[in-house]
Formats: sequence, structure tokens, C-alpha cells
Amino acid sequence: MRILVATDAWHPQVNGVVRTLTKLADAAKTLSVEGLGVEFAFLTPQSFRTFAMPSYRDVRLAMPRPARIARLIEEARPDSIHIATEGPIGLMVRRYCRQRKLPFTTSFHTRFPEYVRARVPVPGSLIWRALRRFHGPSRAVMAATPALARELGERGFDNVVLWPRGVDTHLFHPRAVDLCLPAPIFLSVGRVAVEKNLEAFLELDLPGTKVIVGDGPARNALEEAYPEAIFLGEKHGEELADIYAAADVFVFPSKTDTFGLVLLEALASGLPVAAFPVKGPRDVIGDAPVGALDHDLRNACFAALDISRQACVEFAAAYTWEASARAFVDSIRAVGAVLPGRAGAEQKRFVA
Repeated sequence: MRILVATDAWHPQVNGVVRTLTKLADAAKTLSVEGLGVEFAFLTPQSFRTFAMPSYRDVRLAMPRPARIARLIEEARPDSIHIATEGPIGLMVRRYCRQRKLPFTTSFHTRFPEYVRARVPVPGSLIWRALRRFHGPSRAVMAATPALARELGERGFDNVVLWPRGVDTHLFHPRAVDLCLPAPIFLSVGRVAVEKNLEAFLELDLPGTKVIVGDGPARNALEEAYPEAIFLGEKHGEELADIYAAADVFVFPSKTDTFGLVLLEALASGLPVAAFPVKGPRDVIGDAPVGALDHDLRNACFAALDISRQACVEFAAAYTWEASARAFVDSIRAVGAVLPGRAGAEQKRFVA
């Protein structure tokens, strides 16, 4: 089975959508030797001219033309089409499928109403209406957590299914690392942008050191406003894993994330979480003794210092990218989102 994923978020962007899709494809390769029989192809901004997104110039939006979209899809010869984002590419691929009456699936990664309202005073109801219209024809709208799936259902989204996320425990795990900074180290990892609510963390009166990993349009202003914090910029791979392992508490001030892959990366590294009791951290952590969720973020930070690091590691071990990939493919098969004329070929490859 060949699944074409259309996404407006792709390398060199560093965000949860890109990491999720990359890990999904990697996990499918691993599982192919076990009989999963799936390969992924991607339709991304790399195939088009792009322009810088207003208010976030590091993100470039594609300028796709319908004819080129059609040609790229037909060249990919997919058995199934999944639309991961609601941007220009997602809209054009949705249009392609609708015009030809082809089934497709979608996923819900970003709380756009909160994201947009952090930048522009647009009523959230209008954005939710647009999102319902976008996802309405989808055979399955994939959500990362049961709570998000319930919320989407309550907001009028049909055919919502669960697509859990994972974490690479081979990369993110406890290890002895010293950053040579005053302890305790309170760490935050992610996009440095207004919707991440980093000021709520940086303004806290905490002992030790505050460390920010990531880049984005708000970085320069925040570095100037909070000179006592350490801004390390983007980090990847082993270097990022070392920073997680060297910290004492992971602080997640965002109130808009649908999931937060960084939460699992932190927990797998033995790092307890301090966050607000909102969707995202609440959905990931729940009642597990691996995080402190409090409307007073400072109290949460201090409470997290007393949490068992081993409990965090054991909690994260239940989340694997292999299980995530299986859930993704199972959802596509369950709703019959296979292109006409490809079902037989897909079945033959799967059985073989």
C-alpha cells in the first residue's frame, strides 16, 4: 500500500507536524519487514515556489498550481491520499480529490483558532467553521488524543478517529550530562513564537537556570527582554537528547498545542513536566505521576522537582512510533480510503 501524504509543513521547518510525519514514515519502513506492507510518499512545499508566511518568515508557504498538483499525484500512483495540513497544498489536494470523487483522510495537528487569534483578532467561531468545512469530506479525521477526538466531535467534526503519537526511546533516554549551569535547570523546547506562551515561563521567579531550545520569530525580543535565560537555538539528535537529560524539569507553558511531542521526549529522558492544566499536557499526562499541572506555573515547577524520573521513563515507554504507524494505516483501511482501481493492487501487495 502506497500512501501519499500532502503537507504544507516540511523540512527545513522544525515542528511537531514535520517530526510526526517523518517518524511515521520511518516506523512504516521498520514494520514493512513484519508484514505491514506500507510505504509513504510526500507531497511537500519542496515541489513548488514558496513565499514567507506573514508574521513568521521562517515558515514558507507553497504556491501550488492545480495542474502540477494533479501531475505529482498521478506520478506518485498512490493507493491512498492523506492530507496532513490545511494550507495551500492541503487545499489543492482536497480540491483534486473532491473534483474526482476520490476518498481521502485528514489529520488535525494544530489548534488554528487559538494560533490565529494570538496574532490577529479573528473570531474563533469563523475559524472553526472553516476547519469543519475543510475536514468535512474526509473519510477519517485523525486526532492525537481521546480528549481532542471528543472535542472535535462536539464541535461538529464527523468520522474522528484516534491516531496516537510516539517517541524514539533509543534517542531520548536518561544519561549523565552536565551543562555546567546553575541547578536546577528548567527547560523548554519548541518553536519560539507567540502562541507558545513562553513569557509565562520566563517571567517566573525560579532558582537555578531557565533554558530555551528552539528558534522562531519571537526569539530576538525574548532574548532581549529576559537576558538571564539561556537561549540555545535549534538542537537536534543526540545534542538535543543530551540537553533533555541534563535538565531537572521540563516546562511546557503552551495553552494551544494539540499534543506536544516534546512532552514525550522529555518524559522518555526522565524529565518530569510542569505545565498548565489544559488540553495537550492534560491529554498526554492525565493522572499519571509524571507531571505537575497547575494554574500557577511556578508551583508546578517546584512540584515537578519531587517527581520520580524513573516513573517518567516508564510512562513514555508505552508510546512507540510503530504503534502510531499501525494505528494510522488501520484507520485508512477501516474507512475504505483506498482509491478506486487501486484496492485490488493494495490487497495483493498486503497479502504478499
